[in-house]
Parts: sequence; structure tokens; C-alpha cells
Amino acid sequence: MRKIIFETLLHGPLTEAAPAADAAALAEVGAALERVARRRFGRSLAIREVDAGSCNGCELEIHALNNAFYDIDRFGLRFVASPRHADVLLVTGPVTKNMREALERTYLATPDPKWVVAVGDCAVDGGLFAGSYACVGGVSAVVPVDLHIRGCPPRPLDLIKGLLALVQDR
Repeated sequence: MRKIIFETLLHGPLTEAAPAADAAALAEVGAALERVARRRFGRSLAIREVDAGSCNGCELEIHALNNAFYDIDRFGLRFVASPRHADVLLVTGPVTKNMREALERTYLATPDPKWVVAVGDCAVDGGLFAGSYACVGGVSAVVPVDLHIRGCPPRPLDLIKGLLALVQDR
């Protein structure tokens, strides 16, 4: 044990370097999303996040959208607490049997027009949990999905790009 402690003190932590911040790309994509959302809705885009049974990796990346670096509020995107106020449902994780009804009710409570985005590999096709006795499958097995954003987990910039593609195409 002593040997491990001394090696750690001498070499420091062995972690990966943080990715290079591409602030220009973020600003460009975010500004484009804001323009499209304001043109389409006349207001900011309201997002409701639904965890249908994930490992919380995707939620960490979604929550990063609210941190000081990404700060999606400046682009006219906001998270809402109720599906009744949402335009977009961001659904993460494979849909577990226990969450199936809750996801269906959330979908029905969201007013039309609404979009459903399956975030992460698990939400697309069950991912790592595919075939589990506790899972129904991907989000599309329960509610209609308008956009799939792959990744385990997807990066915050990929989430913003996906939302931009969703709003532009509709």
C-alpha cells in the first residue's frame, strides 16, 4: 500500500486531458438554434428531460448544457419542470418496464406540436441494456421519436447540434 501511495504522489493522477474548448463553434451553433427557435415559435424552446431508466451518463451531459461554459439559456433554450410547458422531450436511457407508463403519460401531457428526442445509445435501441428482462427497449418502442442522438453519452455540443437539426427540419 505504501508503494502505491508514493507512486501516486510522484506521478500525479492518471487522467485524460480535458477536450479543447471550441467556443466559436458553440457560439455559432447556439446562435443558429436561437434564430430558428425564435422564428418558429416566437419565443425560446422549452425542453423537458425524462429519464426512462438510464445509468445517468446522458443526464450529466444534459445538465452540462446549463453550466457556465455551454449556458444554453443564452441561445433561447430552457428546461421546464412540467411536460405541459414543453416543446421537446429529451428522453434518456432504455425504457424500463417500471417507466413505460410514466413515459407514455408524459408524452400525452405534452401539448402538440411536440418533438421527442432519444438521447444516447440506450434510448435509441436499448444499448448496453438491450434484451434485459427489465427493459422494454428503446424509446421508439413506447412513443414516436423524431430524432435520435447517438453517443454513450453524447457530448453537449452534439445535443445542441441535434436540437438545431430538429427545429430546422420541422
